[in-house]
Amino acid sequence: MKEIRNIIAKYDATDHSTEKLALASVVNVEESSYRRIGARMLVSSSGQWIGGISGGCLEGDALKRSQKAIFKYESSRVVYDTMDDDKNQIGVGLGCNGRIEVLFTPIDKDDPANIIEQLRTISKSDKANILLKIIEVKGDQSKLGKSQIANQNLDDLNFYDLDSESLKVHIQETRDKRRPQIINLKNKDGDTLKVLVEYIRPEIKLIIIGDNYDVNALVGIAGELGWEVNIVGRVKKLSKTIFAKAKKVYEYEDFDQVTMHNYTGVILMSHDYNWDKKLLPAIIKHNPPYIGILGPKKRMLKMQTELGLKDLDAMPNIYSPVGLDIGAESPEEIAVSIGSEIIASFRNREGSSLREKTGSIHDRH
Repeated sequence: MKEIRNIIAKYDATDHSTEKLALASVVNVEESSYRRIGARMLVSSSGQWIGGISGGCLEGDALKRSQKAIFKYESSRVVYDTMDDDKNQIGVGLGCNGRIEVLFTPIDKDDPANIIEQLRTISKSDKANILLKIIEVKGDQSKLGKSQIANQNLDDLNFYDLDSESLKVHIQETRDKRRPQIINLKNKDGDTLKVLVEYIRPEIKLIIIGDNYDVNALVGIAGELGWEVNIVGRVKKLSKTIFAKAKKVYEYEDFDQVTMHNYTGVILMSHDYNWDKKLLPAIIKHNPPYIGILGPKKRMLKMQTELGLKDLDAMPNIYSPVGLDIGAESPEEIAVSIGSEIIASFRNREGSSLREKTGSIHDRH
């Protein structure tokens, strides 16, 4: 989501009377690649760009193709294929053998439903969204690059005359699996359209409960990751940096004003046993997908006994002690440990070393 927000900010800062824009988007990946489906890069006619579609090896060619899309004012799809590691192939240097499909789409500033405005709508949502995008057409090429957000209820679904019932089935599958898929459907004119059904997670909301100096490191990590940060603690103890980086700051007594959604992580790190014990039942009642508790497990078990709760250790969303086991010692290292565990939790990964993994690094789409 951070990349999407940066692209929107660049779009808003552009003088559209002198600059034209195009969006390069990764729409399919086979085997290995540095970036995955959904990686984006906004390019201006003057050659400025933000975002990225690879580790740096494709951006130069993508810049030229984006400018071509701007000047011809038509979308195009390019396949970067290094499966055979041909040194003469564009894209050699990807760092791994893979096949990446990139869609280049010119942006019409006067279209209130252009792709950037769609991404703006998605960026404001606290729910996962489905973005439909036509990435290949056998027939009318004017449809290439067209996109639409599928609303949450899937009512009045009409995407370029594709069979809505079949489309709804694929959308629900994408929601259930929480990863994108590519489908082929025919429209009423008989054109075969290849459609990317993209799953876009909302921005992670991190609620940090604590006001000691170690909060600063976690706020810094969360900021780099583009997460929304909320702080609960003694306001007078918090630094100006915290107020600058946090979206909202609450006193302990105002915790009932804190809101959560399905992509919320809560970290109890007040170093105050009584506050942790008091707030834990309220947090559990909200049932966020990630609850991290700083300190040894015996501390959590003591709270469990005193609160009359049962089997906290068996609850899948409670992480105590919080963080991955990387031998973290300093506040900064602990912040990295916690941030990594939150990512692993939301991506349904174990957080183990990649050298222990067999096969592809990423899930198959």
